[in-house]
Amino acid sequence: MLETKINESIILPKIYPLTIKAFLDYLVFEKKYSPNTVLAYGTDLEAFSFYCKKTFHREDLENLDYTIIRHWIVDLVDNEVSNRSVNRKMSALRSYYTFLMKSKMISENPMKHHKPLKIAKRVSVPFNQREIEEVLQMMREAEDFISVRNALIVELLYSTGMRRAELINLKTSDIDLAGSLIKVLGKRNKERFIPLLNSLRPSIEKYNFLREANHPKGDYFFMTEKGEKIYPTLVYRLINDYFSQVSSKVKKSPHTLRHSFATHLLNEGADLNSVKELLGHSSLASTQVYTQNSLSELKKMYNQAHPRSVKNH
Repeated sequence: MLETKINESIILPKIYPLTIKAFLDYLVFEKKYSPNTVLAYGTDLEAFSFYCKKTFHREDLENLDYTIIRHWIVDLVDNEVSNRSVNRKMSALRSYYTFLMKSKMISENPMKHHKPLKIAKRVSVPFNQREIEEVLQMMREAEDFISVRNALIVELLYSTGMRRAELINLKTSDIDLAGSLIKVLGKRNKERFIPLLNSLRPSIEKYNFLREANHPKGDYFFMTEKGEKIYPTLVYRLINDYFSQVSSKVKKSPHTLRHSFATHLLNEGADLNSVKELLGHSSLASTQVYTQNSLSELKKMYNQAHPRSVKNH
């Protein structure tokens, strides 16, 4: 199969119609979307294109009536695709047709009146401080390269709140021990600087010593045993495996540590705007998701401390 490399990190099969290819190029080069996002958009549009050919014998996606899109939604739901996944596919279609409108390739957007399907609200529960300390204590006992690396990954995710992809793409030059800062490349290549806690310094120095002894070459900070850049499933597995030993929470992922970072800061009185900057959110609305757990702690404290609380009567 012919392939086209649309940037250094992602290779997509060259099977897309010209309008889809133009749209994906737009996401890569102008919108600066991540490789995973571009791949997901391309996959969703390819699936819709296949459905149109198979069901309606339509070879192109331009100038489609919303009726065809609605048929696809019904087909997806009938095949037990979750409402959340359906909404993600519709988001890809919405962005695609918005692009076609801006490019003046179509005169009417078939998605203009579309409403997302209702989804149940996900309740994400952060790790508590005891669980995090137990994992870190467990991991500090080993001295070999991989164990020291894994311990630093957990500590860094919790101490900085960075995303998994941001951690994977950290380079040795991004760690500034002298200035106590870490440079992070976030979504759409947006740079931000996160203060480096003093408690992290010994762990970083220990890892740097072992990294230099085992894998002195390479730009990326975190390396595999073979001297290659670490990858998403490696990070997910190590977080899930270690926290499964101390936590009964359903979701045990790198994002849960990010959630824990934000929640614990807010519980300790951190300013919402400051947490937003540390997380690299583009809007305050994204950060406000984490206030729900802080409100729970506030309610508990209020009920325990207020003189008129039921427990005092």
